[in-house]
Amino acid sequence: MQASSEALFLAQIVLLLLVGRLMGEAMQRIGQPAVMGQLIAGILLGPSVFGAIWPEAERAVFHASPQQQSMIDAVSQLGILMLLLLTGMETDLRLVKQARRAAVSASAAGILVPFACGFALGELLPAAMLPKPDQRIVTSLFLGTALSIASVKIVAMVVREMGFMRRNVGMTLIASAIIDDTVGWVIVSITLGLAVHGQVDAFILGQSVLGTAIFLAASFMLGRRLVFSIIRWTNDSFVSEVPVVTAILIIMGTMALTTHLIGVHTVLGAFVAGILIGESPILTRHIDEQLRGLVVALFMPIFFSLVGLHADLTHLGDATLLFMTIGLILIASLGKFAGAFVGGTLGGLSARESLALGCGMNARGSTEVIIASIGLSMGALSQDLFTMIVAMAVVTTMVMPPSLRWALSRLPLHYDERVRLEREAFEATGFVTSFERLLVAADDSANGKLAWRLADMLARSRGIPMTVLHLGRRESVQDIETTLARRVKGAVSGMNEKGETGETTLSEARARRLDVALHVESLAPEAVVTKEARKGYDFLVIGVERTAAAHGGFHEQIARMAAGFDGPLAVAVARGPHLQEPPGRRWNILVPVRGNKVSRRSAEVALALARAGTSAAVTALYVMGTVGLGAAQRRLRRPTTSRRHEEAILKDIVELADRYDASIRTALRVDIAPEDAILRQARLGRYDLIVMGVGRPAGEALYFGKIAAAVLENSQHSMLFVSS
Repeated sequence: MQASSEALFLAQIVLLLLVGRLMGEAMQRIGQPAVMGQLIAGILLGPSVFGAIWPEAERAVFHASPQQQSMIDAVSQLGILMLLLLTGMETDLRLVKQARRAAVSASAAGILVPFACGFALGELLPAAMLPKPDQRIVTSLFLGTALSIASVKIVAMVVREMGFMRRNVGMTLIASAIIDDTVGWVIVSITLGLAVHGQVDAFILGQSVLGTAIFLAASFMLGRRLVFSIIRWTNDSFVSEVPVVTAILIIMGTMALTTHLIGVHTVLGAFVAGILIGESPILTRHIDEQLRGLVVALFMPIFFSLVGLHADLTHLGDATLLFMTIGLILIASLGKFAGAFVGGTLGGLSARESLALGCGMNARGSTEVIIASIGLSMGALSQDLFTMIVAMAVVTTMVMPPSLRWALSRLPLHYDERVRLEREAFEATGFVTSFERLLVAADDSANGKLAWRLADMLARSRGIPMTVLHLGRRESVQDIETTLARRVKGAVSGMNEKGETGETTLSEARARRLDVALHVESLAPEAVVTKEARKGYDFLVIGVERTAAAHGGFHEQIARMAAGFDGPLAVAVARGPHLQEPPGRRWNILVPVRGNKVSRRSAEVALALARAGTSAAVTALYVMGTVGLGAAQRRLRRPTTSRRHEEAILKDIVELADRYDASIRTALRVDIAPEDAILRQARLGRYDLIVMGVGRPAGEALYFGKIAAAVLENSQHSMLFVSS
């Protein structure tokens, strides 16, 4: 019997996955969300189609026994939590902040109007349609929530497909859906708490509301740092496969149990856990893809197919129920559209933008289906009401994509939107903007102090965590910790050590975490760097006392450190005033450019440093080698087309500076060897830092080329060699 039970369970899983995947693929090919295909797959496999054609087979496969049903239901219940976790991870609260005025007004009106309609409908329903007539208010609350909520997933799918993800109306749409989802899950959790207790009691209601408020406040005030610390510690400490995914699931389960203990549903804990996890600075794309693959490939098709399986559309053959379903769809659509349209208008959107907002917010899809499924399992919804809500979810969600595409296609691109979109496109493909975590390997020398100061500036410019791997004396670590802690504290208060206003915001400073690690004395510094690098860093900054090798190039110790790190790195060399005292915040930076990717990335680093510093100045020097050329040949190298090429390169660097909100000057030297041009410009301009982009050739020796070697040997100014 056990074997047949297991075989039947596997047969259910295979059928739901297969049909769900095929129908999801079919829906996506016609411009509909895949979740609708999975829901329709369940309808096809359930009593609506398969059961109507071959009822004995449908009952044998999906309704064998209560024990058999509990096995697949357990997967479905876990799937709900996983779906809410993923939804939370995809929730970007920064969008709510950027589009807060229109989003808050649109969401408030878009919730209140349809919620009132749904609640009124629940109060007017005949008692025969209620699962528990004595708990009518619970059913009314469920109906109001189901009509007022919007699906972030469905809205985001269409907005992303249309290229409106970062447009004003697109951000307002997503932000409004996020607010709808968050408020909706709070209402659902409280409503389910009432359903569990079986009556509406003022004390129980107050307890649920207060417990929810305390949970949300604690999560967003303390949870961010705690979740980030857990993820980072797991990533850095475990050597087994995918430990961070396990940590994420444990965090989700713990927060879900916490909400259960305070008397609200576990879905709220899973959703909030997803938001906090998604905001972790070191949640890499690899980890996100691993978890997303598990949810999308397994839990989504099973859950939504099971929901469709429980919906018996044959009930709509009853004319009364059919007309009530049509009325429910009309009430839901008109209420949501009117609320969102009015809210968008009050929030300052144009009529066309408010029209698009109203069309987009009518999508319910996955979110509403989850709510209906929970309501059915908790006894707050009858089978007929559940079927009506599922039908309404399918219709409104399938109508939304074409209507939103039509509305978005009528919106012109404004100038401010174009500027912002160009900047965000750059940040998505930039060099420095891709950094999530920095590693610094530094000793007590002037080079080491320069290295961790520059890395700290880069980390502050991005608001990202940094690890300082200290290679010097054990007692000197406290000096580094004290100095950097003072700089972070100054950033929080908005002032630097000199009393000048800094660039780092309070949220960025709180998000950053600084580690100062002592290396184990029995290990060589290069071995420590190699071991630490395995934890996952995007950029390494090296600063050690022994820099130059006797035969030219960099010292073999630096070469061995670089060999243990696969990503881009930089080597800091202190010269001039920086040999005697640590560098201040005022920088005069020179960055040579030659029109290749390497020099452009070094320009990004220089501009990021300038953005983090106060009153920093950057000069881009275009250099063209002329070694071995005679006067006639040099004249031939300066035609109009060449000049246009040089000007185009410098123009590109100027545009790069604009995207970093940094000022930049340009200089051009073409009749001199590159290394001489760099050294002369540095001397004449009194620069205190040269940022050079260099290649990284294969081999044991670390040699960045003759130009870098000449600058390293002859410059009296501090240098940062950026190897990308």
